Amino acid sequence: MEDTEHLFRREAGRMVSILTRIFGIHNLALAEDVVQDAFCRALETWSFHGMPPDPSAWLMTAAKNRAIDVLRRERTARTFAPEFGRLLETEWTLVPAVEEVFCTNTIQDDQLRMMFSCCHPKLREDARAALILHILCGFSVSEVAGSFVAGKAATQKRITRAKQVLAKSNRLFDVTAAVEFSRRLPDVQRALYLLFNEGYHGASAERSVRIELCREAMRLTAMLLQHPQGATLATLALAALMSLNAARLPTRVDSSGHLSALLDQDRSKWDRQLLAEGLKLMELSATGPKLSEYHVEAAIASIHGRASGMEDTDWQAIVSLYDTLMKLRLSPIVALNRAIAIAQNEGPERGLAEIASIANSDRLAAYPFYPAAIGELQLRRGMRKEAAEHFRKALTLARNPMERHFYDQRVRVCEENASP
Repeated sequence: MEDTEHLFRREAGRMVSILTRIFGIHNLALAEDVVQDAFCRALETWSFHGMPPDPSAWLMTAAKNRAIDVLRRERTARTFAPEFGRLLETEWTLVPAVEEVFCTNTIQDDQLRMMFSCCHPKLREDARAALILHILCGFSVSEVAGSFVAGKAATQKRITRAKQVLAKSNRLFDVTAAVEFSRRLPDVQRALYLLFNEGYHGASAERSVRIELCREAMRLTAMLLQHPQGATLATLALAALMSLNAARLPTRVDSSGHLSALLDQDRSKWDRQLLAEGLKLMELSATGPKLSEYHVEAAIASIHGRASGMEDTDWQAIVSLYDTLMKLRLSPIVALNRAIAIAQNEGPERGLAEIASIANSDRLAAYPFYPAAIGELQLRRGMRKEAAEHFRKALTLARNPMERHFYDQRVRVCEENASP
């Protein structure tokens, strides 16, 4: 039997998207209430009769019936989506209109409309990603707060303010409006990129890797690829990047539940199917003249994916790609990753010099991988005392138990008399 919590989370976004198309995005809270009611009915009914053969269809039917009840009761007191207009005014047209919206072939379009609605230009990047996670992926406010390392109260306010921005429109984003679609697409891509990275690099207070976030980002990106205007070269490159990085997820955490560095990962356990899919998508994305940051990051990930180990990784090519990425997206984190690649290619002294020259390095003050990178390079130079100091600094900045354990182990290595 499928896990009920996972089922509800998977179906929540689909149901809210459908209902919001009917009710209008200004009635988003009403759509969420109807979905919650369907879930409560399911728990009550299934506890006595067991889960039905097709639980997804059961939930959709429950939500549809509840929506019809709400429309009947409140059609004179509320305004709903303008596109339905008079269809909701009489019993003769109300039910057929709702039935048509709940048809399987329209559900994905409604989710796409909601995805683009969540990426409203008046919202900040973090608010867009949080809204997608909450509305389309069915994460609670507490779960969203944990995913983005924020307080529950602050996250609640962020989501509430974001919903207020959406409420100023009566309908979901029109994915058939070509100009507006193209204009908003980069914001959607960026939100999905941030969502995947939050799962892969994990700033969660609980654990470093959140596979469910990665899966949701990949699911929504695949949905975007199925739309003619969404299947751009940049989207293909983004999907390639996600697949190539997701292939390494089985070894990001070891058998004891501890974070595993790339050097220590058993590459034979990487997901070969995802690697192949990522390489195929990357090849498809490379058919045009326009280069995006996703193309460059996917190319870096592909070099790691093809290498059998650290020793036969083409670090010079990776450095060159980071040089290109720096031109597309100049940031201290990209500069730090470039410095690490240079250290792999030219030695720890060169890597440390590059780290020392990073512009705006103060923005990395709370980033645990910054002192950890210096610690690793000092350790390679044999400077154990200095390395230990940097790992202790990383330990104070660690964001979850997995990171704390990892940096604590590095401190222990520095303190040992034997070679690490």
